[in-house]
Amino acid sequence: MEAPLCDAFAFVWREDARLDELVLICPRDGKSPRLDGVLQNALAGIDYAEIDSADGLQPMKHRRILFAVSVWDTGVNPRYYEMLGKIRAGGLFEDCAAALLVDGSGELYTKAIARELVFAANLAGCRFIGRPLVEGTGSLQNFATAARLNGCGLTEAYHLSARELVGRLLGFRTPKKTRPKLLALHASNRRTSNTLCLWDMVKRNLPELEIQEIGLRNGGLRDCNGCEYQTCLHFGERESCFYGGVIVDEVYPAIRSADAVLWVCPNYNDALSANLTACINRLTALFRATPFDRKALFGIVVSGYSGGDLVAQQLISALCMNKAFYLPPRFCALETANDAGAAARLPGVDERMRAFAESIRNEMLPPPGSV
Repeated sequence: MEAPLCDAFAFVWREDARLDELVLICPRDGKSPRLDGVLQNALAGIDYAEIDSADGLQPMKHRRILFAVSVWDTGVNPRYYEMLGKIRAGGLFEDCAAALLVDGSGELYTKAIARELVFAANLAGCRFIGRPLVEGTGSLQNFATAARLNGCGLTEAYHLSARELVGRLLGFRTPKKTRPKLLALHASNRRTSNTLCLWDMVKRNLPELEIQEIGLRNGGLRDCNGCEYQTCLHFGERESCFYGGVIVDEVYPAIRSADAVLWVCPNYNDALSANLTACINRLTALFRATPFDRKALFGIVVSGYSGGDLVAQQLISALCMNKAFYLPPRFCALETANDAGAAARLPGVDERMRAFAESIRNEMLPPPGSV
């Protein structure tokens, strides 16, 4: 369930935002005049550098990046895929913050392009703000609700949301706390779960964090039934949900107080498990009344064979793009292990889990000597 834009797309420019730090990465294809118009409006009055080809991509640090991609009817943009290949080589965007615009000629492929690009750039060191995506399908019908709520046409809604996106990107700052709270959610059997085994290895390396863990194996967990918007909003304003249960009693209070949420995700048929999916769906009521954009998203994904990238992209789409958690650099630890206990025997896994824990600490704790 997508969250509508609201408040007439209002945003505030931060006085300490450096406007000269913005980089536009846009693989120009000569076939996207609509995207050119959106960018012209969104970047009006803002100084920025532009990179329009894979050859122009060089390692950068501490920059604001706006990715902008046009998608043909076939879902293919050769210049974009040249860039994607270079991004997947890694290390280009250390400690950068990003958002993205994806403009489509048809009704398909915009979200798929966005998911794969965010995943690749994140592995290359880039963080993404909450709700980092503005996409325009061919018909722009995905802006119908926003246009109705704001009393404007589809094209104007598209332009306004792109401008608002740039404002949020330039104003984003990573939250830091001296004793941050990390919530871990899982639906696994501790006796046999490779994924929980890796989480235990990570947890041992996070003594500075206040950690809460909730298991969702309860058979009474109900999925979202798609209540009407006003019904969902009514319960959300009361920090509740029509269906109650463990989601309302335990998960909602834990997420409200958490500074970050880590999802412990075994790969089930190239997808999240049913209980984790139900939990994400049930967050809609809480999301309507509680901002998530200053909460970090982390994940641990273990696949028996392959496909961990698909599960990681589900987390990105559902929780960063939709529910507005922000995405730290290299947000997800990805491993392959099948038999029970196999994850603990993977070559180098101890060091990889220590490094992942270190990345969580670096994201959430203030630098030494700064407090």
